[in-house]
Amino acid sequence: MKMRWTLGMVALLMSGAVACSDAGSNDGLVARVGDYQLTVADVAELMVNEERLPAQVTVIRQVADLWIQYTLLGAAVWQDTSLSSIEFEALVRQQLDQLMIFELRDSVVQIDTVIADDELQELYAAEDPALEMRARHILMQYPPSASDAERGGARIQLQRIRDRIVAGESFESLAEQFSQDRGSAAFGGDLGFFGRGDMTAPFEQAVLALEPGELSGLVETQYGLHLIRLEQRRIQNFDEIAPGFRERVLTERFLRAESTYIADVETRAQAKPLAGAFEVLRELARNPGPRLSRRAGARALFEYVGGDLTVREVQLVLQSQNAEFREEVVAGDEERLDGYLRGMVQRKVLAAEANAAGFGVSVERVDSMIADARVQLRGAAQVLGLLSLDRAPGEDLDQAIARSVLEAVGKVLTGATEMVRLGGIQYQLAEGSSAAVFDRGVGEAILRIGQLRMNRSPSLLEEAADTVSLSADTASSGR
Repeated sequence: MKMRWTLGMVALLMSGAVACSDAGSNDGLVARVGDYQLTVADVAELMVNEERLPAQVTVIRQVADLWIQYTLLGAAVWQDTSLSSIEFEALVRQQLDQLMIFELRDSVVQIDTVIADDELQELYAAEDPALEMRARHILMQYPPSASDAERGGARIQLQRIRDRIVAGESFESLAEQFSQDRGSAAFGGDLGFFGRGDMTAPFEQAVLALEPGELSGLVETQYGLHLIRLEQRRIQNFDEIAPGFRERVLTERFLRAESTYIADVETRAQAKPLAGAFEVLRELARNPGPRLSRRAGARALFEYVGGDLTVREVQLVLQSQNAEFREEVVAGDEERLDGYLRGMVQRKVLAAEANAAGFGVSVERVDSMIADARVQLRGAAQVLGLLSLDRAPGEDLDQAIARSVLEAVGKVLTGATEMVRLGGIQYQLAEGSSAAVFDRGVGEAILRIGQLRMNRSPSLLEEAADTVSLSADTASSGR
C-alpha cells in the first residue's frame, strides 16, 4: 500500500530472502536445512489455526523460507555466538555507498526553498490536495508471478468474504480474521486517512469511485486482491494543509532537480549492456545463492565510461532484495531488466563521484558498522528466542534449536513477534549446508491443513475444499 524506503542497517540486512527449491521426493518433508527437517505435520500445526493464512503454495513456501532462515541463524549463533565468521563488509559497503550518494546529492542538487504565499495558493487551486479519504480493506496477497490457480483461489476466497459482508457479517471482524495486511487487520482493516497519491493508482481509483459506506468489487494491485469499504471523506481548509502542502511542493521540486542531475550522470556514463546480461540477471534472480568462481563473478554485464558492472556485484544486490523484487526481475521484459541494471550502474557511478568529491568513509567507520551489524544480528536471534535455549530433559542441542525455531516461526505467524528476515546474510549462513523446499511436501501440507480445518469447522468445508484443489493443482505444475 503506502511505499516507504528505509536506509537503516536492519532494512538492508534483514530484507526478504528465499530458499532454493528442490522438487525432491522426501516424503513427509516440506523443507530441509542440513540435518534439520520441517515436516508436513510441523507446517500443519503452525497454520491450522491461522485462517488468515490460506493453504496455498506461495504461503506455505514463505513459511518454509522463514523456517530455513531461522534454522540457519539458530545453528550459527550456537556454533559461534560472536558471529565472527560472517563477512558483513560487502553488505555494509552497499549501505555506505548509498550514504555517500545522499551526501553528494545534497551538496550538488540545489533548489529555491522560498515559496511565496500567493504562489502556494495558486498551486493549491490547481489541484485538490485537501481531499482525504478513510477506508478499510481486506487483502489477499499473492506475488506478481502467481499462477492462474493461485490468483483464482484468492479471488474465490475474497469473493466469498464479500458475499458474507453483503449478507450482514461485520467487515471489521472478517478483516481481523482473513486480511493478510497484518498492520491494518488488527484494526478491522482500517487504513486511517490518506490523500491523493498515497496509495497505488488502482486502489485510489477504486476508493474515489465509492460513496461512504459503499463496498467495492475485487480490486487488483501489485500486492494482490483488495476488498475496500470507504468510511469517510473530508476536506481540510487551506490553513490546515498549507505547511504540509508547502513541504510537498518543495519535495517535488527537489526530486525534479535530482532527476535532472542523475540524467546528466547517466549521459556521461554512456552505459551499455553486454551480450547475455539479461539472461544472467534472470538466472541470478531465480537463484541468487550459488558460490561463484572468481572468473564467473568478475564477468562484466554492463560497461560504462570508467568501469563495469560485474556478475558478483549484481548477485550481492539481488541477495539483499526481497523475494517479491526478485520475482519481478524474473518476470520482467528486457526493457525492465535494462532499467534494473542501469540503476545498479547509476549507483556505482554516483558512489565513485561521491568518493572523488571527498565523501568517502574511513576504515574505522566500516569496522564500526560491521560490529554494529553483528550486534543487530545477535539481537534478532535474541528477539526470536534463539540465544537462550531452555533444554527439556533428554533434549540435545540440535533438538532444542529445532524446537525453538518452530516456536519462533509460530510467534511470527500469530503476530506475537515481529518478522525478522536475514536477506543477504542467509547466503553466507547457508554455505556448506544444503537447504531445500520440496514441492511434494508443500502439496501434502496443503491437503493436511485443509483436512484439519474442515474437521474443525464445518462452515469452512466448501471454502477449504476449493483452496486445497486449486493449490494442489499449482503444486503439481511444479511451482
